[in-house]
Amino acid sequence: MREIKHYIGGEFMTGGTGHLDSINPTHPDQIIGEVPLGSAELMGQAVEVAASNQSAWRKQTGAARAGQLHAWGDAISARQEELAKAIVDEVGKPIGEARGEVQRCVAILRYFAGEAVRPVGEVVPSLTPGALQYSLREPHGVVGLITPWNFPLAIPLWKAAPALAVGNTVVLKPSEHSGYCAQLLAETAHAAGLGNVFQVVMGAGDTGRTLVEHVEVRAISFTGSDRTGKAIALTCAERNKRFQTEMGGKNVAIVLADADLKQAANLVAGGAMRFAGQKCTATSRVVVDSGIRGRFIDELRAAIDSLPVGDPAAAETAVGPVISAASQGRIDAAVSNAEFIYQSSKPDKGFFVASSVVGGISETDDLAQNELFGPVLALFEAKSFDQAIQIANHTRFGLSASLCTRDIGNALKYIDQVQAGMVRVNADTTGVDPHAPFGGYKGSSSGTREQGEVAKDFYTQIKTVQINP
Repeated sequence: MREIKHYIGGEFMTGGTGHLDSINPTHPDQIIGEVPLGSAELMGQAVEVAASNQSAWRKQTGAARAGQLHAWGDAISARQEELAKAIVDEVGKPIGEARGEVQRCVAILRYFAGEAVRPVGEVVPSLTPGALQYSLREPHGVVGLITPWNFPLAIPLWKAAPALAVGNTVVLKPSEHSGYCAQLLAETAHAAGLGNVFQVVMGAGDTGRTLVEHVEVRAISFTGSDRTGKAIALTCAERNKRFQTEMGGKNVAIVLADADLKQAANLVAGGAMRFAGQKCTATSRVVVDSGIRGRFIDELRAAIDSLPVGDPAAAETAVGPVISAASQGRIDAAVSNAEFIYQSSKPDKGFFVASSVVGGISETDDLAQNELFGPVLALFEAKSFDQAIQIANHTRFGLSASLCTRDIGNALKYIDQVQAGMVRVNADTTGVDPHAPFGGYKGSSSGTREQGEVAKDFYTQIKTVQINP
């Protein structure tokens, strides 16, 4: 069993108010390590280190910051298989997807290394003759990051990389379910010489609250539940801090009568069930044209059956366990009275949940409205395109949506009418390229987008300058 440590000022250290065990969800008798619960004192120390080094980091050239981000990418690349195995062991992600996550981390760092040397402002014409007027983008200072366990390396990096690229320093509070992965991420940052600008403080909700409330932290980027995200938004608003909250989705796939049903079923099954549905972009609702309902369900059953369930360390596995016994119990309770259209078998040991398709529910039921974060798909039928769009939009979330069709006219109408921040045609709802904007409508996001060129909109503030003759 490993002793997992905080990372502050380039040193790995213990301390705090106790610890939690990080448990392997596939083999619950295996404890990955003891995750320390941070204290206000430790968080204060981390923020002070970040604050005291921010000015020097900001004054470095963009090329110099880019070089260190490339060095971080090199450090991760050198430990790819070790990092992927840690993701498998600690959060139960299938090995193929875990390797993809590590590769994505390298791509993120390479991309934002490039962004570090892009223009940081623009010339603005002045009404005063002979005056020079321009805008500058400047960092906030110290940025706090609060991240979930399901992408334990990629989500911290798609926040930290743009923050660092534009001259902020960072304090990360990772999920207590992925403390070992967070420590490995810190080790790669240490190898890249980033100990003064990237800090990691382990812990649970109290630790995150301390980070949000700290006076030296000028911006918070959070990914997690909508309840916690709303609380963070209120706290930041009271203190006039920038905040960015990504709060999940109840993502929908629409299958029209003209769709390739086999392709559509494979897309819906993969989007709903891979990694046991533990992605904020996972497909949790499907709306099917009533004329093809029976045929589509037959294809969907076959598609789900084709996804191997079992130990995520096995190369063929697509569906592993959910993260914890608490999550397993919550999902099982949520579907206990459901009308099952399909339910798979599952291993007896480990935190496994049966892949399920449920029907007979209304658009207002909990299974239609609340994010379960498990391999459960709610099926609805629609008699028209307009009804399908109405059902798709009947949710407080608006993260990701997908349409399966061969009709370009309906595809264009869907793109225009569906209320989601990420919209796909003949693809599943999950994921987005690391250089493309990520975020949702309505209750899914606070408004700003992550990833890509637009990430700098959150991590910078604008200064307008006028120089008169």
